[in-house]
Amino acid sequence: MLYFVCRGRFAINTKRKNSDKYQRILEAASKVFAEQGYYSSTVSQIAKEAGVADGTIYLYFKNKEDILVQFYKYKTRQIFEGFRAEVKKPGSAVDKLRRLVRRHLQEFQNDRNMAIVYQAETHQNRRLGDELIKEMAKMYRDIISEVVELGQEEGSMRRNLYVSLVKRMINGAVDEVINSWIHSGGKYDLISMADPLVDLFINGIGRKS
Repeated sequence: MLYFVCRGRFAINTKRKNSDKYQRILEAASKVFAEQGYYSSTVSQIAKEAGVADGTIYLYFKNKEDILVQFYKYKTRQIFEGFRAEVKKPGSAVDKLRRLVRRHLQEFQNDRNMAIVYQAETHQNRRLGDELIKEMAKMYRDIISEVVELGQEEGSMRRNLYVSLVKRMINGAVDEVINSWIHSGGKYDLISMADPLVDLFINGIGRKS
């Protein structure tokens, strides 16, 4: 994802992106999808939540599925800008990984509706925006790969690691932590899990003899 989200499939029409109604509809859709589930939600419910007429929705989106896909693009652009900024900051590879994981958990804690829509809905209903979701996952894993490769160059991470395995392990572990937080009803501080998670990645569970 080093090549970033404002190109190709992730490009968002500038006029649309800067429209208050466009963003309001996306945020309303996030709330409705999170509360009702994608399949049970209607365009009318989204319009009501956004405070616009039903017909206004179709000035910005083709249908309900297009709203979901555009929501992914809109949020991905915002979130990955933050991820990239954290990794660009000075520091060791471990510092960068710690900041990346903390920012990931922070973004999802700050927007629980988004967390539910992305984690719960997309993991269960992979037909919706399947190609887009796969590309988003690849973009995140590419950032992790960059950090791990830096760690190998620094000597802070083992050189005999299978990077393809490591990046999937980290991606999957962070996903599972977010899922557990969602299922708990968000009853604890998700961000507090960042340091223990990174410590586990770096130190493993084995005991050195």
